[in-house]
Amino acid sequence: MGERIKKLKKIRIHREGTNELTLSAGLILAIGVLLLKTFDSHIPFWIFIVIFGTVWLVALNFYRCPIRYYNGDTEKLVVAPADGKIVVVEEAEENEYFHDKRLMISIFMSPWNVHANWFPVDGKVKFVKHFDGNYHKAWLPKASEENEHADIMITTPEGEDVLVRQIAGAVARRIVTYAKPEEECYIDEHMGFIKLGSRVDVFLPLTAKACVTMNQPTTGDQTVIAKLA
Repeated sequence: MGERIKKLKKIRIHREGTNELTLSAGLILAIGVLLLKTFDSHIPFWIFIVIFGTVWLVALNFYRCPIRYYNGDTEKLVVAPADGKIVVVEEAEENEYFHDKRLMISIFMSPWNVHANWFPVDGKVKFVKHFDGNYHKAWLPKASEENEHADIMITTPEGEDVLVRQIAGAVARRIVTYAKPEEECYIDEHMGFIKLGSRVDVFLPLTAKACVTMNQPTTGDQTVIAKLA
C-alpha cells in the first residue's frame, strides 16, 4: 500500500450531529428565556436548564469526533473500529460470504460511547452492502444477522479479506457508511457512524490472533484487537 495516507478532517463534533446539536441548543435557549420572562422566580428556569442541559451534554458527548492517529506500524494489525467493549471473541460460522468459520470479534457501543467508526485495517474496499432488518438489542447473538446492518468487505495488502459489519441496535435506527467500493482505506480514517446504542462485528481469518478478551473496553483506532498471520 506504500506510505500511509492520512485523510482525516479536523472536526471535533461529528457532522452527523451538527444540525441536531445546534437546533436543540437554540430551542433550549429560547425556552429558557421564555421561562425567565414568564415566572418571577428563577427556579423553573434553573430546573429546566439543569435537566435539558444535562441531556444536551450527553448528546454532545455522543457526537464527539476525536482526532486520532494510530502511532506505530499498522502492517497486519487490526484495530478497534469503535469505542465500546468486547462482547464476542469466538470462532463463528459466516455463511453470507465466506461459508466457513471465522474469528469473530464484536464491540458493543452504549449511548455513552463515541459512535464514529474507523477502518480496522489498511486495504481496499471490495464492496459495501446495506440490509434492512429487525432491531434486536445489539449485544444479542442474533443481532449480527437479523438486525439492520451494513457490510464492508476490505482486502488487506496481504490479500486477506476482512468483513466489518455495522449493526443497528434496539434504539439505533440509522447506519451511515462512508466506505466506497474500490477505494483504498486506511486505519485512522472514518468508516461510518451509527446513531445511539449499536455494535460492530469484525470477521477475520482463523489464522488471526485475538489480542482482546471479553468485556475489555476498546478505543476506536487505538486498541489492537487482533494480528493477522
